[in-house]
Parts: sequence; structure tokens; C-alpha cells
Amino acid sequence: MGSAKLDEFTLRDNRIARYAKALAHPARVAILRLLAARNTCVCGDLVNELPLSQSTVSQHLKELKEAGLIQGEIEGARVCYCINAKEWALAKRTLDELLDQVIDQPTNCC
Repeated sequence: MGSAKLDEFTLRDNRIARYAKALAHPARVAILRLLAARNTCVCGDLVNELPLSQSTVSQHLKELKEAGLIQGEIEGARVCYCINAKEWALAKRTLDELLDQVIDQPTNCC
């Protein structure tokens, strides 16, 4: 789907899609779990914790950062990452609304 088509959907729908894309890989879910468990900024340790190369971890971090779920700060030659609590709270509310909307609908299918 071209980027111009994204304009035809609501801000909320685009936000949900962005979060879903970021959460759509088990390595990114594992990264989020590691960052949440540490509850602090993590610099470089992620590669040691995951069965992935540095470049692969970097790509996953980039996806998570683009979705706003994590934030990174440059400290010397390294970038330290942590959960973006404000965006994570927005993601939770947004996804909860979608899930509640689907659950609250009576099933009249098939």
C-alpha cells in the first residue's frame, strides 16, 4: 500500500498499524521485554542477550524507535535505549480500545 493511501485512514488506525508492525516480530517483543525488565536505559547489552547479530538488533531497535515504543540517547560512542513510557501508555490505551471494541461486539458470523 502506498504511503498516500495512509491518509485515507484515521490517525488512530495508522497508530494501531504502526504499533502492530513494531510488535510483529518475536525479536522486537524480546527486546521490549528486556528493556521493561531492566527499567533503565540499556547500552549495548542487548546483543549479548539475544541470539542475533549487532546489525540485526540495530534494525529491530530502529523499528521500535520509529513506532515510538522506545527511545534512545547517545552516550559517547553508544546509544542507550529504554521504554518510552508516554508512548507505551498511549499504545496500551489505543490497542485496548480496539480489542474492547471487537470483544464487545456480538458474534453473528458463520
